[in-house]
Amino acid sequence: MAETILSIILNMNPPVPMPHGACRTAQAEGQTTLGDLRPGERATVTAVCSRGSLRGRLLEMGFVSGTDVRMVRFAPLADPLEVELHGYHLSLRRAEADTVLVERV
Repeated sequence: MAETILSIILNMNPPVPMPHGACRTAQAEGQTTLGDLRPGERATVTAVCSRGSLRGRLLEMGFVSGTDVRMVRFAPLADPLEVELHGYHLSLRRAEADTVLVERV
């Protein structure tokens, strides 16, 4: 089983899960979720509020604090959505995007 460098680092230093209440507090302080962005808007990732394997997968895809993202477009029924980060385009379900906290730039 081939492991990525990030997964090896995460296994050495597992991420501390963010308490569910902390995500609500962050949203109340003016931060929003990735799913709330409109096409063309840019934002900076502040936190990933999901847990378990979804959290690890989002971190491996590059959704770490300080990463700049741009909302590209939505599918016709607004799910999935396409974002650009680290020079590549990525499609996410809206439920997954709603676990990524961002701050509009």
